[in-house]
Amino acid sequence: MPVFWFALSQVQHINTVHTFLVFIILHLLVYPASNGYNSYMDKDTESIGGIEKPLQPTQQLFYCTVILDCLAIILSYFISLIFMLGIMGYILASKAYSWRQIRLKKYPITGYLTVVVFQGCLTFFLVMHGCNVEKVTQVPVLGIISAGLLIGGFYPLTQIYQHRQDKEDGVISISSLLGYNGTFIFTGIIYLLAVCALGVYLINKQEEMNFFIIQLFFIPVVVYFIWWFKKVFENNSAANYKNTMQMNILASICSNIAFITLLIL
Repeated sequence: MPVFWFALSQVQHINTVHTFLVFIILHLLVYPASNGYNSYMDKDTESIGGIEKPLQPTQQLFYCTVILDCLAIILSYFISLIFMLGIMGYILASKAYSWRQIRLKKYPITGYLTVVVFQGCLTFFLVMHGCNVEKVTQVPVLGIISAGLLIGGFYPLTQIYQHRQDKEDGVISISSLLGYNGTFIFTGIIYLLAVCALGVYLINKQEEMNFFIIQLFFIPVVVYFIWWFKKVFENNSAANYKNTMQMNILASICSNIAFITLLIL
C-alpha cells in the first residue's frame, strides 16, 4: 500500500474511477490471492504474516485464490491492456515464488529480487499508468528505483523470525542467508539507498520540502529499528514474531501516512 500511495502522489492527472479500481484490484484481489496461495503451498504450522497460530490451509483456499486472480485479470482489462498484462505478470511471478515445482523463495537472491521487482518496481509502474487519465507509459526511473528499494529495505525483516521454519521447509530466505545481525545491517543499507534515491528524485522535481516532510514520518521507524537491532545484537531471541509484527505495523502506518501526505501536498 505505501508503494500505491507513493505512485499515486506522482500522477499529474488522476482518473478517480480507475484509481479506485486499481486500489481494489491490488489490495482486495491480487495481494490476498498471492498471500493465500503462498500459505496454501507452505502449510505453515507456526506464526506467519499477521497470524500467530495459523490454521492449516484447505483446498477451498486454493480455489479462492484462483477466483480472486481471475477477477483481478478481468477487472484489469477495464483499466488498460498494459495494466492487465502487468497484473498477469505479477500473478505469475507470485505463483513461481511459492509453487513447489519452481519455488523461487527457496533461493535467497532470486526470491528477494522477485519481491523487490514485482511488489516494488512493477507495482509503482502499474499504479502510475493505471491511475493516470492519459495512461502514460513513461514513468520516472528514479521513482521505480525508490519504490523497489523501499520494499527491499523492509522485506528481509519480515523473515527474521522464520529462520528455523524456513530451513525445515528447504527455504533459504535472504534473512537466513544474512543471519540476524546481517539482516539489520543489510536492510539499513538498502533503506539508506532508498532515502537517497527518493531524495534525488524529489529534489530534481524541486520538492525538497516534501522530501523532508516524508522523513519526519519515518523517524519512529528508524528509532524502533535501532532499538530492535540493539536487542537482537544482545540476544537473538529478540528476533521474534512479536517484535517483527510491531515493526511491520509501525512501518506500514508511518510509510502510508507519509505518502498520503505527499499525495495531499
